[in-house]
Amino acid sequence: MTPRQARLLNGLIYLGLMALLLFAARQGLNNYYQRILAVIAINIILTASLNLTNGYTGDFSLGHAAFMAVGAYSAALLTLPVTVKSTLLRELPAWLQGLTLPFPVAIVIGGALAAVLAFLVGIPVLRLRGHYLAVATLGLMVIVRVVANNWRAVTRGAKGLNGIPPLTNLWWAYGWMLLALFLIWRLVHSPYGRNMLAVREDELVASARGVRVFHTRLFAFVVGAFWAGAAGALWAHLITAITPNSFSFLITFNIIVMLVVGGAGSVSGAVLGAVLMTIIPELLRRVETALAMGGTPLYGLSQIVIAVAVTLAIIYRRQGLLGGREIHLPPLVRATRPE
Repeated sequence: MTPRQARLLNGLIYLGLMALLLFAARQGLNNYYQRILAVIAINIILTASLNLTNGYTGDFSLGHAAFMAVGAYSAALLTLPVTVKSTLLRELPAWLQGLTLPFPVAIVIGGALAAVLAFLVGIPVLRLRGHYLAVATLGLMVIVRVVANNWRAVTRGAKGLNGIPPLTNLWWAYGWMLLALFLIWRLVHSPYGRNMLAVREDELVASARGVRVFHTRLFAFVVGAFWAGAAGALWAHLITAITPNSFSFLITFNIIVMLVVGGAGSVSGAVLGAVLMTIIPELLRRVETALAMGGTPLYGLSQIVIAVAVTLAIIYRRQGLLGGREIHLPPLVRATRPE
């Protein structure tokens, strides 16, 4: 067995094990725990996609929630039943009112529209660096929320969209998560990924070595936006109701915290940070209720604990838990002859 065949067989075995775990979760866990598992997968997609810009190219973007909103609204409009559209969205264009697409197609379109927005915005915005870029991308998030609030014919404004089909389950969430991680992994371990790392370390040297700095940064920005839009589509079909306030700065902040805790510049770090920072708040919420004083739960305790933990992590472990390293799964089958 050649190394290539061994890698393929190992990948298939791990996929089979994950499928068994997901099947067991679907059969043995209630809806609450299944939803948490689905949120973990969505957060992994969001963190890994933000890692392309914030971790690999060194750009500090705060606009991920905007791309997530574009994907969520687009996919929701494309999957809403015609009867629901005729009731809630009477001013919707006729071609869109009678259109209902399959869920996977709607996810791809939602991601593609987010990528188009990133391309159009990235051309002027990515000429900035540092805190100027952060403020510009934060402004993009504000603009998207304002448009969603005022474009009532399509978004229903502050009322939001409800009655979205609950199509996101564990299979869809983890299927798209695996696809995102596989493609992002291949990207960052390709010549494009080395270009991104070169731009992050020193733009001048990278340019002198022939790297097209602006195109590299724009490419990472657009790819990250696509997966943010896809994650937004999955999230919309998990909670089945969205409003413009659903895509606030808090979402982007949480994703950045996940990336900082896990370790920027590492796909494994993005996964680890997303898993920890999704599970820990859920556990702390139970502690808030259990430590009720005078019959009143200690609401807000989880935010205080997380804030202190993140502050300590930034002070003493600013490179994150993995520090840019990758976790490699142990091979279950080894090659027997050279390739």
